Amino acid sequence: MSRYIFIIGGVMSGVGKGIATASIGTILQSKGFKVTAIKIDPYINVDAGTMNPIEHGEVFVTDDGDETDQDIGNYERFLNVDVCRDNYMTTGRVYLSVIQRERNLEYGGKCVEVVPHIPEEVINRIKKVARKFRADFVIIEIGGTVGEYQNLLFLEAARMMHLKNPQAVMFIIVSYLPIPTMIGEMKTKPTQYAVRSLNSAGIQPDFIIARSRAPLDEPRKKKISTFCNVTEGDVISAPDIESIYEVPLNFEKEKLGNKILKKFNLKSRRRDLRDWQKMIRNIKTAKREVCIGIVGKYFDTGNFTLADSYISVIEAVKHACSVNHCQPKFHWLSTRILEKEGIDCLKEVDGVIVPQGWGSRGTEGKIKAIQYCRENKVPYFGLCYGMQMAVIEFARNVCGLERANSMEVDPQTPHPVIHIMPDQQKYLERRQYGGTIRLGVWPCILKKGTKIFQIYKKKEISERHRHRYEFNNDYRQIMEEKGLIITGTSPDDKLVEAVEITSHPFFIGTQFHPEYKSRPLAPHPLFISFIKACLK
Repeated sequence: MSRYIFIIGGVMSGVGKGIATASIGTILQSKGFKVTAIKIDPYINVDAGTMNPIEHGEVFVTDDGDETDQDIGNYERFLNVDVCRDNYMTTGRVYLSVIQRERNLEYGGKCVEVVPHIPEEVINRIKKVARKFRADFVIIEIGGTVGEYQNLLFLEAARMMHLKNPQAVMFIIVSYLPIPTMIGEMKTKPTQYAVRSLNSAGIQPDFIIARSRAPLDEPRKKKISTFCNVTEGDVISAPDIESIYEVPLNFEKEKLGNKILKKFNLKSRRRDLRDWQKMIRNIKTAKREVCIGIVGKYFDTGNFTLADSYISVIEAVKHACSVNHCQPKFHWLSTRILEKEGIDCLKEVDGVIVPQGWGSRGTEGKIKAIQYCRENKVPYFGLCYGMQMAVIEFARNVCGLERANSMEVDPQTPHPVIHIMPDQQKYLERRQYGGTIRLGVWPCILKKGTKIFQIYKKKEISERHRHRYEFNNDYRQIMEEKGLIITGTSPDDKLVEAVEITSHPFFIGTQFHPEYKSRPLAPHPLFISFIKACLK
């Protein structure tokens, strides 16, 4: 029988529900249970593919090509498993399924209503995942915070599941406890209100994970216990820490895993978080520092810099640094600043990554950064759009192809070294943007004798994609003659998947996204090699 744990947010968003979900899954895995996780987003969007990354954060792509919330990436990294489109649902996706079923007469002529049919669809999706993965535990993170109108129907689904089988369903609220600077005291009242809001939805939490800047003390634990109707032992302290990968170890200090099993009347089958402990030791004992410049346009929001748009890249760098026994120091290099103020800031970094991107804004800043790396032997790693920008830079400055560009940036360019494929052109003409790009895992054949072949140590690989534009094969010959080697292609040799300058310390661009497959206990080989080159 599968057990279900719902993770719900309190007070404010962004306090770490996704990391808490992934960490609890890691703990239960370490005790011998099979675990999977689901993210529920309250948006009307059918998937995350068309959302602005500055507002929503990174779009994470699964093997089967679903464009999901970034928390799906956290689940994969912590649990070290691949999940699929069934593990992600949105309000739009749920409503679309119900409407399609109604159109197909699958409700037998009944009047289809928001309640109970929407919560029932949510429950069916959750149980489908449990069956598909044969999971002992399914951990369901409900996006947003309790009290918001958007997630009421998902809370109702959770309540209905608990009503039908209370022995198999548990609730955990992750709530924030502020420490106002002028007062200097940790405040529990916002969490009390959050729990009361949850109670008004018919749900009583079994555990309260208390997120704050500092550890929870006994007076605060006692107050939360008294006013929120949980025992003191079920109030779990979750202070800010340096590495998110410490969270499972922090939770285990309060024996959260065994407490969960006890409520389900289960016993641990084994206990082993030694790999995690070793990884944390590597992170904490590393002395060397490596400075990595991330060149992008999706982290400026007013006066603040947000890294969530590139979270998989950041984590992949951290994973690679762990095995290289160094600490990453990130420099956020805005394309807007590079275009206006020049590239002097690049002199401070040991290596540069240009990650995914869309549209024309900021492209010239990226091209300037790539030219600097190529000419000054600075390690460069281009991911998807970063590979395309590297091709454009090489075409202009080495091959002499003036105004070379991508058709996405300049449809009138005389040298469209990056162009759109005919099947994709049809989607653009029909304004069919969502879910129509090249997505999911695709095979790639690597060229022997190249750096990327030496890194992977095999001829055929498979990696995940998320793009609409491709390398224009009309320019393959001139590129290779001038030194930009085509190192990876699709099995039919029609699509260019990777390029490199073999004589450069590290100059590699991939049309695919290796960052999606990097895990803390299994760092991606391309990132490991990139960090090694940066350290040199």
